[in-house]
Amino acid sequence: MTSPIAAPAPTDAPNPSAAQLEDLEATFGLFNIRMADGAVVSARDTVAGLVQAPVLVALHGIGSGSASWLELARIFNLQRRFLAWDAPGYGESSPLAQAQPQATAYAQQLQRLLAALSIGDFVLVGHSLGALSAAAFTASMVPGLIPRALVLISPALGYGSAARVAEGQRVRAQRLASIEDPGIAAMAAARYSHLLSAQASGNAKAWVHWNMARLQPQGYRQATELLCGDDLLRYCRAIEAQRQRKGSPLYRLPVHIWTGSADAITTPSQCQQVADVFSEPLGLIEGAGHACYVEQPHAVAERLNQVLATLSSTTVNGV
Repeated sequence: MTSPIAAPAPTDAPNPSAAQLEDLEATFGLFNIRMADGAVVSARDTVAGLVQAPVLVALHGIGSGSASWLELARIFNLQRRFLAWDAPGYGESSPLAQAQPQATAYAQQLQRLLAALSIGDFVLVGHSLGALSAAAFTASMVPGLIPRALVLISPALGYGSAARVAEGQRVRAQRLASIEDPGIAAMAAARYSHLLSAQASGNAKAWVHWNMARLQPQGYRQATELLCGDDLLRYCRAIEAQRQRKGSPLYRLPVHIWTGSADAITTPSQCQQVADVFSEPLGLIEGAGHACYVEQPHAVAERLNQVLATLSSTTVNGV
């Protein structure tokens, strides 16, 4: 399976240079894993030689892909293994079988990927809609696949709760219509700047736009159904109940919630609802928009290093 070539974008929509794209493949190479049922999961990985555990496993949002994590991968390269998947229906990953999947379906595919790569010591990082999958994955408590810490960045609440159903129906109709008219390329050119603050660099703008312009319609449809049909807070409540239960695999699991102070998509007030479930402080990345890890990668890396510093580290063969 190959990614479709996006239609030409308006001339004012930025794109990375050829040198940057070459650097992507050199630093954060793409590979595919074929599952027993024939489904493909693609991911990008910095693995090279001996690196510290735990592995950083990153899940992107609805308008992005694995390559969006490049700057963080550069920062951690040769020190900490950084693995980012393309969610089902993104990049070269096969779509899910369900037309209207829940987060548990994405979580199950992630479980299969990590098991195939023999990754059992990891910190799970979910951004935006990826936070829904990360929370569902963690709540499932699969033996051998319990994250050492859970990091939710600009988490999307979803519209699956009773209080948000009507709003979710409007969002669903708008997003699904945008695939057909004006289409992925035009949608990306119109929306990419919404993920960033007004102060975002040209490189951040180019990277967010390029990743969004490579979306595949079927994967985006399924992700839209997930966004509009599931509820992040129900998974968070399930995790929190286990965090408080002695003897649980999630007992005292470190959970961190961060967002950009200028995030207009998953606003700080919305992210505060997630932090409140866990009775954890909301970490603000000052001046950053929704795609804060693209806009301010060093600030996010510093926070991730703080998380890692609290966990006991071992040296493992990253191959």
